[in-house]
Amino acid sequence: MKKVAVIADVHGNAPALAAVLEEIEREQPDLIVSCGDLTWGPLPEETYDLARGLNARFVRGNADRAVLDGVSETEREQWMQAHHTDTMREFLGTFDENVVVEVDGLGSVRFCHGSPRSDEECVTPKTPEERVREFSADVDETVIVSAHVHIQFDREAAGIRSVNAGSVGLPYEGRPGAYWALLGPDVELRRTEYDVDATVERYRASGQPNVEQIAEMMLTPPEPREVIDHAEKHIFAG
Repeated sequence: MKKVAVIADVHGNAPALAAVLEEIEREQPDLIVSCGDLTWGPLPEETYDLARGLNARFVRGNADRAVLDGVSETEREQWMQAHHTDTMREFLGTFDENVVVEVDGLGSVRFCHGSPRSDEECVTPKTPEERVREFSADVDETVIVSAHVHIQFDREAAGIRSVNAGSVGLPYEGRPGAYWALLGPDVELRRTEYDVDATVERYRASGQPNVEQIAEMMLTPPEPREVIDHAEKHIFAG
């Protein structure tokens, strides 16, 4: 593949995904890879409608797995299950744990959600080299693209190029936007503008319980430093 677009952690944010896909279309990549947590959010049906026809490979995230496992302990989880049809579940059921793609200039690239060994492992720009060696021990690839922490980065550690495309739908970057990446022949981290205020109003009209918490994070995203500190303390977090 000469060029691969990477999206992740859309979390049911259809307007953000639409804006990113419009920009991706202008780039004409050979493939799109989604690194998980696609429809778990306030606009799951609309997000599914955008994703189902893509020329893409899909990685299963922990939130996608929660849909398939029928997790419905909280009011929000019950709402989420009710807003995923059998057809949507069948689609999520086709997702892979990891995806490996040959990319010009980068070689063989492994795409995962948390890490190659767990969809709930938090990999950040500050993950110690010892843990990088641990989670990459059973894979051959030296470029690993992960997601889950909603922070965009590109770093070298323990002989691994560790990349996160960021979150399309719920970034923890200190400022709003839709974050993604373009691979080949190098790694290009991207950010796309879209109408966050209008999206928040759609969220509020969705009926999802506790949507104000999500709205607040959309309008005033957490700073990466606080998220990194939390992630490195807990390591495995859903």
